[in-house]
Amino acid sequence: MRLSTVSFRYSRRGPWILKDVELTLPSGSVVEVTGRNGAGKSTLLRLLAGFVPPSRGTIPDRPAVVGYAPDVFPVGQPFTAADYLAHMCRIRGVPPASAADLAVRLNATHLLGQPLGDLSKGSAQKIGIIQSLLAPPDLLILDEPFAGLDEQTRAELPVIIGEIAARGGAVVVSDHQNQLRDFPGAEHWLVADGRVTVGALPAPAPSDARTSPSPPIPSAEPSPSSRDVPQGPSPRVVIEVIVDADEADEVEQKLRAGGYLTRRSS
Repeated sequence: MRLSTVSFRYSRRGPWILKDVELTLPSGSVVEVTGRNGAGKSTLLRLLAGFVPPSRGTIPDRPAVVGYAPDVFPVGQPFTAADYLAHMCRIRGVPPASAADLAVRLNATHLLGQPLGDLSKGSAQKIGIIQSLLAPPDLLILDEPFAGLDEQTRAELPVIIGEIAARGGAVVVSDHQNQLRDFPGAEHWLVADGRVTVGALPAPAPSDARTSPSPPIPSAEPSPSSRDVPQGPSPRVVIEVIVDADEADEVEQKLRAGGYLTRRSS
């Protein structure tokens, strides 16, 4: 798979998010994508997965089976986790046992009966990862998959990534936490200023804790005293988010994917 002179922007007159990117993704490769917030990492992953077309350039030879887990799983759907995964199994043409087996590996069996809207960030991330793995992917794209995961799942996910690469699949992971920094044979892509540099790793930035490797945490699952307890409707509030103009489209897209209503002002 290749990216040939790929450039991307969200609108005809909008700023370029990526410019003239040239990359090769061989079979069996594992790539960790790093860069600051808003640099274009998620956009690069969506281009690789085929969810958005490039504004310029081409992406030939994309594998037939692509698994993709976004950084914000769309929980605003009227399903339990089990019903959602059963639906995805039917779409993928795989037996329901595929979801059950992955739920065991990723410590998610206790989540299957819960409505998607009741899941915490880490729990929703697990369901998103499971759906990306239902059909053995030839290309696996994971956007911030380690965010909010418990220690057991943090340890298991690199094992799964290694298994996919060993059978010839390619894996691309965007990760602020640099969990694959020392993964054997992994390549590193740094996204900055619209360019992608191969082989570069960002220096830890004390001012942005999300760019520094995080120590394992015992558990990111919600406690019974928080999200697991049914609660009544909460009042709505307006939170103002101020971003640079060249990041606005990407931030708005992420918020909408999370089920939030957005209203843009200049």
